[in-house]
Amino acid sequence: MNFLKFLLSKYFLKELIRSLIFIIVLLFGLYIYLNLTTNHNNYIKVPDLKGISFVNAVRILNEKNLSFIVIDSALYNPNYPKFSIVDQLPNSSTEVKKNRKIYLTLNPSNYGKVSIPNIIQITQRSANSALLASGLEIGEVTYENNIGKDMVLQIFFNGTEIKIGDMVPKKSKIDLILGNGLIDEKFEDGSK
Repeated sequence: MNFLKFLLSKYFLKELIRSLIFIIVLLFGLYIYLNLTTNHNNYIKVPDLKGISFVNAVRILNEKNLSFIVIDSALYNPNYPKFSIVDQLPNSSTEVKKNRKIYLTLNPSNYGKVSIPNIIQITQRSANSALLASGLEIGEVTYENNIGKDMVLQIFFNGTEIKIGDMVPKKSKIDLILGNGLIDEKFEDGSK
């Protein structure tokens, strides 16, 4: 009974009202503080940096009060200039807050080099698979008289014959000379 009497007393009600006012003022102050420090509803549009040189991209990001991190520069893309931005995260036109980190992927100066796999005296199908797996592309395919139909006889890069193990830039076009399955007429009678 004393507890119920205390809950209904003027002293308890005054203290309860004071506590509620204090909590409301505290929450309102916290709300204002968070709005000021977190830049609530104050967004910056991320600029489109694809194809722009790294130096210009850094200047643009600094002007917009955005920071950056370079996350990758291993995959060469011939469609973009050297040392330009090929990808960004978040994407352009995304709204972010001040000092947000923009992750940039740079285009390196060139492809890395890869070794020519052993494709001499194997079929064109196997040679194509080996070249593609090495990061190379199939260039011009020509045929010459040889009993080994579709067998790789010689390989060329930029018009020059290359050997197994030679280093060429990744994504290079490798030209193949294949046998057509026909015997050269000058060897049919057994003479040279």
